[in-house]
Amino acid sequence: MYFPENFLWGGATAANQCEGAYDEDGKGLSIQDVLPKGFKVITDGPTPDNLKLKGIDYYHRYKEDIAMFAEMGFKVYRFSIAWSRIFPTGEEAVPNEAGLKFYDAVIDECLKYGIEPLITISHYETPLALAKKYNGWSNRIMIDLYLKYCQVLFERYKGKVKYWVTFNEINSILHQPFMSGAILTPKAQLSNQDLYQAIHHELVASARAVELAHRIDPNYKVGCMILAVTIYPLSPNPDDIIEVMRLDDENYLFADVQARGAYPYFAKRLFEEKGVQLEITDADREALTHTVDFVSFSYYSSNCASADPTKGEPTGSNMTTNLKRNPYSKVSEWGWQIDPQGLRYTLNRLYARYQKPLFIAENGLGANDTLVPDGKGGFTVEDDYRIKYMNDHLVQVSEALHDGVDVMGYTAWGCIDLISCSTAEIKKRYGMIYVDLNSDGTGTLARWRKKSFDWYKEVIATNGESLKV
Repeated sequence: MYFPENFLWGGATAANQCEGAYDEDGKGLSIQDVLPKGFKVITDGPTPDNLKLKGIDYYHRYKEDIAMFAEMGFKVYRFSIAWSRIFPTGEEAVPNEAGLKFYDAVIDECLKYGIEPLITISHYETPLALAKKYNGWSNRIMIDLYLKYCQVLFERYKGKVKYWVTFNEINSILHQPFMSGAILTPKAQLSNQDLYQAIHHELVASARAVELAHRIDPNYKVGCMILAVTIYPLSPNPDDIIEVMRLDDENYLFADVQARGAYPYFAKRLFEEKGVQLEITDADREALTHTVDFVSFSYYSSNCASADPTKGEPTGSNMTTNLKRNPYSKVSEWGWQIDPQGLRYTLNRLYARYQKPLFIAENGLGANDTLVPDGKGGFTVEDDYRIKYMNDHLVQVSEALHDGVDVMGYTAWGCIDLISCSTAEIKKRYGMIYVDLNSDGTGTLARWRKKSFDWYKEVIATNGESLKV
């Protein structure tokens, strides 16, 4: 196996899926507080069945959790800051000091163990007040409100944090406009014009955040983050090839703008066919020239596409309902295709396209784990299926590195069990640390090391040499 000596091994979480404490220390409501069933919006306010309100109580247990990350040997820990902890409604004149002090403590705890923080500035947790007042990112005012928030973070953590990501899976707004863009207009009623104008506002905000970060601290490394929707043609029929090209264009547009500094050549036809006429100013165009330092992405699976919707078997996943199952791939319990080679393919495609360092910000296997006695008076999970998934994907990362791809690091998603983003339950577990919590809210919240905990610890300690081909 080949991994560079400075490879950043670690794990990733999101504030809304782990912190809990949704109403403590001055925190305002976020859009996640009205998503009790995954993607279903309950705008009246938090409901008791929303497991995200409790999370895994990371807000009070972060020291214990980060100590376990350090035990695994993490070099980097990707986490998000909850915007509504810093600006409860998004429009306060001054930030909430209690919220900042919490993240002061989290960052200091990471640094104590030599763990580099990688902070996602906006991870599906826009203040709810901004969704209600402005319909989220459909309104241009969001750019300045976001930049005010960014400035507080960049100035506060200068000298402590090196790596930043502007928006989590920014292209997911195509699939979930409320969760990703805080747009309250129902998806079925949202026009392409309003959707792509909101996208444009986010892209300008991301670029201006890059410029702001570099102005405040030239040592900052700021990346974009995309949902890597890796798609193969269902057949060699040229119609299927063109369908995949069309879908790729829709997704790559986001990284193209952030990594290359302008809308790509195919945007003209894309917008024409969707009836979109962007309101774009000269200042917007100048702002977009401030490109990211690296491109990060999530990769869990690949899918197929066909120009004929009657062909092929649906994926069975609630995230890719328009795509098809690959008959050559195995499938997880949640209908996600398991395709390790797809990660190598994705890394090569992204690097060929952008020639910028890449970061695998999310990868992992969601599964229904079973807690068993560990023979030492405690408990564990015999998650060989997760070990195989991660091993096989990391082997392909090594192959991509051999191919010549510049890969900065890898953060396993949900390194500790989290509340699921897509289903708002906890039975879909990704972690190498088990959290004793059930989807009905019961449980002790005790933490237990899974078998994968020691496996990943060895992978990091050997810099990948322990991986099995």
